[in-house]
Amino acid sequence: MLITINGRGMEVALDPRTSLLDLLREHLELHGTKKGCDQGACGACTVLADGERILSCMALAVQYEGRSISTVEGLARDGTLHPLQQAFIDHDGFQCGYCTPGQICSAIGMAAEIARGVPSAVTPDLAATTILPTRDELRERMSGNLCRCGAHNGIIDAITEICTTEAAA
Repeated sequence: MLITINGRGMEVALDPRTSLLDLLREHLELHGTKKGCDQGACGACTVLADGERILSCMALAVQYEGRSISTVEGLARDGTLHPLQQAFIDHDGFQCGYCTPGQICSAIGMAAEIARGVPSAVTPDLAATTILPTRDELRERMSGNLCRCGAHNGIIDAITEICTTEAAA
């Protein structure tokens, strides 16, 4: 099977029942993506597939043949952190750090959803072409990513900074 991980195309042979999460962690040794609940409930395993956020524990690797997967390891460019990674540091958006990779990947996918005008359950006008990244909007969209150690406010502050900056650009 041919799959692109963090911009690098690779041929992998594996059992067709292998989850994308297990491919990343156990076969490719990309340990940034975390195995939390292994049931799709916590978001620790969130990665980007062609720019859209997915729960890698709930996806079979073979479903993503020919597609591009980005993990937290692939976000930095030329030794420079992705702006959201830097914002997490600046706003103390992590404590234990376990959920951080999934939070960051999810937030990047979520920002793209907002930019495309995809509404959420709390979007006031479902026909609007521009969605404001309010705290309520961001909280709703990030509700599938759990933080158990109390860094939620820092996470939302980091995401708000980046989404507000991107919306103004």
